[in-house]
Amino acid sequence: MRTDIAVRALFTIAFGIGLISCNNSRDYKNTSRATGWDINSDEGGFQYNSDFKEQETMPGLVFIEGGTFTMGRVQDDPMHDWNNSPTQQHVQSFYMDETEVTNKMYLEYLDWIKRVFPPSEERYKDIYTGALPDTLVWRNRLGFNETMVNNYLRHPAYAEYPVVGVSWIQAVEFSKWRTDRVNELMLEEEGIIAEGARYQAEPGQSFNTEAYIYSPSNAYGGNTELSQGEEIQDRLEDTNDEGNPVRKVYPGRESGLVSPEYRLPTEAEWEYAALALVGLRNYNVYRGRKKYPWDGQYTRSGDVKRQGDQLANFKQSAGDYGGIAGWSDDGADITAEVKSYEPNDFGLYDMAGNVAEWVLDVYRPIVDDEFNDFNYYRGNVYTKNAINEDGSVKILGADEVQYDTLSNGKLVARNLPGEIAQTPVTSEDTYMRTNYTESDQRDFRDGDKSSTRYYQPFQDASDPSKRMYNSPTYNNVKYSDSTGTIAERGYDSAERTTLISDEVRVYKGGSWRDRAYWLDPAQRRFFPQDMATDYIGFRNAMSRVGSKSKEENKTARN
Repeated sequence: MRTDIAVRALFTIAFGIGLISCNNSRDYKNTSRATGWDINSDEGGFQYNSDFKEQETMPGLVFIEGGTFTMGRVQDDPMHDWNNSPTQQHVQSFYMDETEVTNKMYLEYLDWIKRVFPPSEERYKDIYTGALPDTLVWRNRLGFNETMVNNYLRHPAYAEYPVVGVSWIQAVEFSKWRTDRVNELMLEEEGIIAEGARYQAEPGQSFNTEAYIYSPSNAYGGNTELSQGEEIQDRLEDTNDEGNPVRKVYPGRESGLVSPEYRLPTEAEWEYAALALVGLRNYNVYRGRKKYPWDGQYTRSGDVKRQGDQLANFKQSAGDYGGIAGWSDDGADITAEVKSYEPNDFGLYDMAGNVAEWVLDVYRPIVDDEFNDFNYYRGNVYTKNAINEDGSVKILGADEVQYDTLSNGKLVARNLPGEIAQTPVTSEDTYMRTNYTESDQRDFRDGDKSSTRYYQPFQDASDPSKRMYNSPTYNNVKYSDSTGTIAERGYDSAERTTLISDEVRVYKGGSWRDRAYWLDPAQRRFFPQDMATDYIGFRNAMSRVGSKSKEENKTARN
């Protein structure tokens, strides 16, 4: 009897092992749990990157794991400035540039524009001039700064110094260019586009990430010798009996080969990254507060080797930009070479001092945490791809450059040949939606009407002259921008109530011109988006897709 039981038990175990081995022999990673069909079959069907692990860290970036923090909490507020009211916010994980964008990085951008859109051609000349930094920001009516005017941007002595003289609009355009160049190289390395295509394109032929996803055959102005690499040629040759490709020819987002865009960080992201509270964390609790991106309450180093040296590049007092000769406090009088000071706990350099930095947000005194406390950002202008009559996306041709006219009359290219034309979303697009109702959301819930001089409890808000932020406009030229607004405006001499408008952006962090008061990451100021200075630069960020933590972080936590 016992022998029979033992035999049956052995048979059951053997049968179970056989089932497990059979199940393991089947590639469930490449089998649909919805239909049981094969994924990535050589015979055709659904194609998907089943081997994707996690997002790769793109050039220049470091990973910032998201979390909760108190935004707007300043330690020193002698002016009782009411635009820093503390709010509890949560920021998703993202990536940020290790350093500020440097002169050498920006010169590479200018060199690319000159090659692809030669300013010698009349139709392209405004693209290059619109991207040039304003080197005249260094001039001072009572100062001799012509050396910086002539040398700061281009001389190799300043190659690794942060670029300045760049407006918010120019910083956004640089970010778009950087996205396309990184993705162009990634696709070339995978054999998707031809080897060396980025150097072989004729003037006016450019690669744009979004246009490639929607209409890959139109990349490089429709030049298939450049847009079809060896991998694409193999896929085109791999056909069925009817002569049709057996699998998807061009990779889309589902391939995992296209990186999310480089962009400016939001104000919440920038402040969270600058604080780097991860260095003051015990499990899920912060141990204390930080006044600066580094530990401690002081701006000078306590390290034995560097004791007394400043930890950032800023103005110590009236007329003191770098200490006395032979004992320089911070080693700089204007900007300093990036990585001259220690990074914060996220590995980011110069999050205080050197240059202040543009962020994405339109400025308003109040951060409306009552409406949203997750990835806070003010400045959304929703657009959609323009569609041709045949249903395809509208790709801008060589003669269809779209410009923004700045308040000083200068032109900046906002849509280049090879990009998809954009149009504002309409009421039909937002019909029955609860999360947004119109294209331009910059003014959404920007209230605080009690601070206006026109305030009345039951005032008619439809009167545009008495709107909350009634700022002046100085345009004396035809004005158009990416929001679709087109108007003829004259010089505005009327009395106005504020300088705040939808065209002013937040900038964060102290600079070489600022006192220590502005080094606090929670401090915030604003500046017109189409103007530049000698003390505002920028760095890029990139959203993280997928998990909140990187694989090594998950392993360490478990």
